Amino acid sequence: MGCPQEKSLEMAAQLDKRAQQMVEQKGTSYEQALAHLLSLMKQGWAAKEKGWT
Repeated sequence: MGCPQEKSLEMAAQLDKRAQQMVEQKGTSYEQALAHLLSLMKQGWAAKEKGWT
């Protein structure tokens, strides 16, 4: 997905925390929240690689 290897553990922890927050705030499932966040990350890294950000 383009995440630098040295940041992967930190980013995974942040994703988990945010997904848990979404479960509590929006009533969505953990799997849906995590899939949504991963999709956003994928889009962000793709844009960065193309020089759009």
